[in-house]
Amino acid sequence: MAQRATRPQSRFIEVELRQVRLTLGDSQVLRRIDWHIRPGQRWVLTGPNGAGKTQLLKLLAGDVWPTPGRTVLRRYAVAGECFDDPYGVKEEIAYLGPERQDRYEHYEWNHRVERIVATGLHRTDIPLSPLSQTDRHQVTRLLMRLRIASLAKRRFLTLSYGERRLVLLARALAWRPKLLLLDEPFTGLDATNRRHFAHGLSVLSRSALPWVLSTHRIEDIPAVATHLCRIERGRITMRRALTARWHRAARTRRRVARPADGGTATASRAGAHREVIVSLRRACAWREGVRVLHDLSLEVCRGDCWLVHGANGSGKSSLIQMLYGDLGVASGGSISRQGIEPGVPLQSFQRRIGLIAPELQAIYPRHLPVLDLVASGIHASIGLNSGLLAGEQTRARRALLRVGAGALAARTVRTLSYGQLRRVLFARALINEPDILLLDEPYAGLDARTHAALRSLLERAITAGSTVVMTTHHLDEWPRLATHEIELARGRARYCGVIRRA
Repeated sequence: MAQRATRPQSRFIEVELRQVRLTLGDSQVLRRIDWHIRPGQRWVLTGPNGAGKTQLLKLLAGDVWPTPGRTVLRRYAVAGECFDDPYGVKEEIAYLGPERQDRYEHYEWNHRVERIVATGLHRTDIPLSPLSQTDRHQVTRLLMRLRIASLAKRRFLTLSYGERRLVLLARALAWRPKLLLLDEPFTGLDATNRRHFAHGLSVLSRSALPWVLSTHRIEDIPAVATHLCRIERGRITMRRALTARWHRAARTRRRVARPADGGTATASRAGAHREVIVSLRRACAWREGVRVLHDLSLEVCRGDCWLVHGANGSGKSSLIQMLYGDLGVASGGSISRQGIEPGVPLQSFQRRIGLIAPELQAIYPRHLPVLDLVASGIHASIGLNSGLLAGEQTRARRALLRVGAGALAARTVRTLSYGQLRRVLFARALINEPDILLLDEPYAGLDARTHAALRSLLERAITAGSTVVMTTHHLDEWPRLATHEIELARGRARYCGVIRRA
């Protein structure tokens, strides 16, 4: 009886790590990792930014190699066979994380959604052949499971960040993996799509498929998770089974959480003359033949703090890109920017802007030194055309210290965690003491401590008179001093008004 009960589980991968270390450059990222992942276990991996979560997942996936040592063991077992490295089973492991998603932006892989999901069926990076009827049927079922069937014919790079994440989850499921690794999968998802994602995990959990999911937010720990692992400074500090009692306590903590006091939105604002920095008049925008913004009219004035919210695909990131100048306004609408007249290059305005957006994390080369990335903000460029000048290096170091990331100055982009890279992008955004901050989901992927530190920094900037336009899915991320709110729905302003304090 016991033997028959274990047979279904033998189809899935069991992983054992003993005394595993990982060094990247001069940094020891993982230290003496001991971990055993068995079929039927569903692990949540937590820890602060820079703890080593992403590198541990990549090591499990076989994307990075541990530092050699006599006591190091990395063993994979499946279907009665054992492997001392992941190469024998690598094709059976599906890994989804921000870096994998960013590749589509970096390489401009702008295929239709149904074709990208189908690459999971054939275990390829890009489509290599036309879809068969069987392929279409399987893809449709997966998209329907995640409630995103309406995206099937859309091109990937026209989707919002959250929509792309769901599409790549469908691709990972199409892979039919024997081990599933998910790095911060809820990042960038609105409340509805977080529920859809969690539903997809609950369906998966009817089998013995083992998975590991990293997250910073307690509200994103799935109810079907069975085990918790915490890592700090490259060491595993805690492993435990999650009981029904633990999940009940976690739900209680989630209910106790309260959003920040954002005040009440009203439709008008009294006050003195306001200095307009950016003005939109009936602005529309298109991507790949799809209209992503419809007839938007608003004014961003000096000292304003605008909160932009709405579901995935509502147009939040497109609005940020339009204000910055990376997305044009279609004929019939207009945008005006302070100081930009005919003959004045747009870049002169962009140098006055501090920008944080998911696309920036995607397009910077992985080998780039951190100081070069930060200093590129001086010129509103991606990278530098020449070596750093002494003054630029000093300003870059000062900006890193301002965001609490001075220790990262000697690192390269590839050695940073997602959260560490977000701190570096904050430094880039602030290096020019900008007139306006355009922040697209600025706290995505941050642990509680880093989130609190950067939020405090932003609050101080707003208090000092900085102008801010910020997108977010989470009410608890709204700055206390927010002045304006716009809610988008399918590219249209469902609501646009002023926030007044009670």
